[in-house]
Amino acid sequence: MANTNEKDKNIIEQTTDKVQDKIEEKKEEKEIEKRTDTLQFDDYVIEKIAAIAARDIPGVLELKGGFFSGITEAFASSTDTNTQGVSVEVDENNVVVDLKAILEYEQSAPRIFTKVKDTIKEKVREMTGLNVTSVNMKVSDIMTEKEYRQAQSKEQ
Repeated sequence: MANTNEKDKNIIEQTTDKVQDKIEEKKEEKEIEKRTDTLQFDDYVIEKIAAIAARDIPGVLELKGGFFSGITEAFASSTDTNTQGVSVEVDENNVVVDLKAILEYEQSAPRIFTKVKDTIKEKVREMTGLNVTSVNMKVSDIMTEKEYRQAQSKEQ
C-alpha cells in the first residue's frame, strides 16, 4: 500500500511540474504578445523640425527664446540653438507647438502665421507620424530686413 501511495505522489508531482511548466510557457507567450514595435522621438527632435520649418517661411526673421533661454544658451552646446524659440508638449501621438518669433516689418503676421502653422503640421506629420493639434506663435518683435542684418552683425 505504501508503495502505491509513493507512486501516486510521484505521478502527482510530475503532473504538477508539467502543469507549472505549461503555465510558465503561457505567461512568457503572453509577455511576448504584449511587446510591440515602437518609434519614439525626443522632444528636441520635434522642436528642431518645427524650428526649421518655421525659419524657412518668408517673413520669419528669427525664432527667439525668452530670458531664461538666453541663460540656458550660454551653457548649452551650439547645436541646442537649433530649437531656440520653440517648445513642444508631446502627449502620446499629439503635439502642441509654441513659438516665439521676430517677423519682418510690413509683412502680414496672420498670413505668416497660417503658413508657419500649416508647414509645421505637415513636416511633423510627414517626418514623425505625430499629429500637431495646435501651433501658438507669439510675435516678440518686428524689424525691417536692414535692422535685422544690423542687429545680427552687432551680435557677431
